Amino acid sequence: MNICKDTVVTITYVVRDLEGKLLEESDEAVSYLHGGYDNIFPLVEQALEGKAVGDTVDLKLQPADAFGEFDEELVRLEPRESFPPEIEIGMQFVGSPLDGSEEMLYTVTDISEEKVVVDGNHPYAGQAVHFQCAVAEVRPATADEVSHRHAHGAHGHHHH
Repeated sequence: MNICKDTVVTITYVVRDLEGKLLEESDEAVSYLHGGYDNIFPLVEQALEGKAVGDTVDLKLQPADAFGEFDEELVRLEPRESFPPEIEIGMQFVGSPLDGSEEMLYTVTDISEEKVVVDGNHPYAGQAVHFQCAVAEVRPATADEVSHRHAHGAHGHHHH
């Protein structure tokens, strides 16, 4: 079966920076619903269109096509007393942006006695990346998956 709209695609992937440093790798296969549901980078989805099990994709993606451009406004300076005593650089938490939009994931990037710097950007924001993946499985999506706009099951979304 070839990848087309409303198929569930299972891939393994590797993401490296343009110098070849490993940024991220799938520990196990991951599945997504193919067909414009924003479940994978659009250029990767476009490259996977028509592929079959065993095929590979190898792309260089600019920041806007991958993890986004770095946004200085997502870096915040917060009072130290707002955090637990055991806070460490690299810890992550969910918080509300200053504009009150939906909650997002923040990473602690610096700590002083009085302030904590938190960053709402994806850790790889602003970086061009080399994305490689291999197609492990392709199957028709169920009606539930299409209506929920994501894959269910072993390598997809598990609950609602």
